[in-house]
Amino acid sequence: MSTSAKPVSGGGLANLSLYNMPISCFIVLFVVTGVATYTGSMPGGMVGSLIFLISLGSILGWIGDRTPIIRSFFGGGAIVAIFVPAIMVYFDLIPGKTLDAVNEFMVGGGFLNFVIAGLITGSILGINSKVLVYAGVRYIIPLLAAVFGSALIAVIVAAIVGFDLREAVMVIALPIMGGGMGAGAVPMSQMYASALGNDPAYYISILVPALALGNVFALIIGSLLNMLGKRFPSLSGNGKILKNFEYEPEEKAPLDVGKMGAGLVISCAFLALGYVLHIFIPIHPYALMILSVAIIKVTNIVPQAVVDGARQWYEFCIQNFVIVILTGIGIVYTDIGAVLGTISISYVLIILGVVIGAALGAGVAGKLVGFYPIEAAITAGLCMANMGGTGDVAVLSAANRMELMPFAQISSRLGGALILLIAGFLLF
Repeated sequence: MSTSAKPVSGGGLANLSLYNMPISCFIVLFVVTGVATYTGSMPGGMVGSLIFLISLGSILGWIGDRTPIIRSFFGGGAIVAIFVPAIMVYFDLIPGKTLDAVNEFMVGGGFLNFVIAGLITGSILGINSKVLVYAGVRYIIPLLAAVFGSALIAVIVAAIVGFDLREAVMVIALPIMGGGMGAGAVPMSQMYASALGNDPAYYISILVPALALGNVFALIIGSLLNMLGKRFPSLSGNGKILKNFEYEPEEKAPLDVGKMGAGLVISCAFLALGYVLHIFIPIHPYALMILSVAIIKVTNIVPQAVVDGARQWYEFCIQNFVIVILTGIGIVYTDIGAVLGTISISYVLIILGVVIGAALGAGVAGKLVGFYPIEAAITAGLCMANMGGTGDVAVLSAANRMELMPFAQISSRLGGALILLIAGFLLF
């Protein structure tokens, strides 16, 4: 994960930069932010939330990327930027005013949607059209294999540890593979309540810990798969998902601030289009957005200047906003209390089995249909087993493969819809 921490020139602390500024400037920023936060004088809304998340996230990302065990096995800065803020929330170390502001900024203010829209649009429009057509059709195979692998391993582990087999699938495997909270756990809890009784909130409290722990394991395994790809280069495309497919890379246009603005606007427009289509088609707006961008890309009807702008806006988001949303994910979406409240050895082992099964199923099936196993395992496997759009960003950051965002979003959104269909069939 890039945390924008790097030497300015030469080595040593004095030459370090954080968030693209010299360390001396960043220290002043950090102190001002801390004083404003803990004296209650931080501006509300976007300004206060952004400066708080940038200050905290940049420090945590830098620490995570430079702590050997965490860097090598636990996702580095990505996992530290998520879980340290979550722990701070759990121990009431962040003032309530700041928590409310960050929650409103990330959720009510739509900043998470704003960044993910830029990542989706830029990453799809930036794909070579031949790659998109060639890969998209066959992607369903590793996706289905991930679902089968996760359920199979869940049942096997449950049988070994004496856990109820039906609960292993319904309460652990399906929620983990269900596309996150909004598109997975929430509608699934309503389905469970309708079929089995009890309030949906009861099922949410059961499903959320599985999602949270599954997301943790997806992060860790994503980092391990990145290491595996370096150890065995033949298994990895280093961010390319297709094997034995040669094409001429498209040249990058020179940086143009005006074009970047067009990229910002077009990414928001595609997200709006997804919500418009959702009125008529009962599929998650992100899924409809992905399909819309892919169709537009394949038909080549978007002017090249707009495509260049979308690519450059995507790169801006990667460089400057990923650390912000990772820290926000930790504060808003990661409930340490829920995780701790349901932990048992058997429960954790089944969750681990689900995530491993998803990665194995997707990796093996992906290899059979011409994908690199590492990339297939990450996108069709781990990005089905994480917490949806937020988890996609974290897992791809941990695996150092942010360019796979289009496939990750297909897994989270279309794959999540598939899981809801399976859950409905099993219930009724």
